[in-house]
Amino acid sequence: MGYEFVALSLPPIVIGMLAAMACALPGNFLLLRRQSLIGDAISHVVLPGIVVAFLITGVISTIPMMFGAAAAALVAVVLIEAIRRLGKVEPGAAMGVVFTAMFAGGVLLLEQSDTSGVHLDVEHALYGNLESLIWLDAVGWSSLADPAALSGLPPELLRMALALLVVAGLTWLFWRPLKLSTFDEGFARSVGLPTGLIGLGIVVMAALAAVAAFDAVGSIIVIAMFICPPAAARLMTNRLESQIGWSMVFACLSAIIGYVLAGYGPMWIGAAASVSAAGMIATVSGLILAITALFAPHRRA
Repeated sequence: MGYEFVALSLPPIVIGMLAAMACALPGNFLLLRRQSLIGDAISHVVLPGIVVAFLITGVISTIPMMFGAAAAALVAVVLIEAIRRLGKVEPGAAMGVVFTAMFAGGVLLLEQSDTSGVHLDVEHALYGNLESLIWLDAVGWSSLADPAALSGLPPELLRMALALLVVAGLTWLFWRPLKLSTFDEGFARSVGLPTGLIGLGIVVMAALAAVAAFDAVGSIIVIAMFICPPAAARLMTNRLESQIGWSMVFACLSAIIGYVLAGYGPMWIGAAASVSAAGMIATVSGLILAITALFAPHRRA
């Protein structure tokens, strides 16, 4: 039992937790700035960039994926601004048009491309491949202290750990400017803080987390983690520090409970097969938000 858990379940659970926390952390600032839709937009526009990067290089690799996603995000920003100015439509509508169109374009590219040799298809883009991220070199809990076995961990685990470390490090390093510009942009501007650059930095952090998580967990978890844990945490406290702590707890709970329910929940009710881990994790995060909306101390009247 220990061998099966360490080899088959522990890596996906840890990767899910890291991805959830990496997305939820910048999601707190997007939520407080009333820009949560940006997280949704990012998770959509990175798809065509990642597909184009794969078509050019022929391999699934982090660096080309990052450049492709960054280029797609830049194209999206230009298109949104062009539609907003030339069409004289409100920014939310322009954003909705661009990110849905770019996501649809990415799906069409996937369906017309030969991706049979890699884990990159429409289903993978939506649900990720969390269940397949197993640790074949593990022989039990002792493998956690075995350098040879640790070298066989799924590369997605290291990628997500680094992404979370970078996002957390940037948040800690620029904590005061982030906090000031989020709660009082006018005052932050008056004391000389570059509020526009800070806002762009938050979007860049969110994009980094989304791109790192996209291959492993897919767009469904990315979208859910940008919004649900921060929103649930906001209902638990009025202090930003506590809110971030609560959001990390809710993100971890969503990943752990969601993965366990996806694998074992159907068997508990007599069903024959498991369900999508990504879908269940997103569902659990929504249930946590619903529970906090009903019972949290700072729920809105």
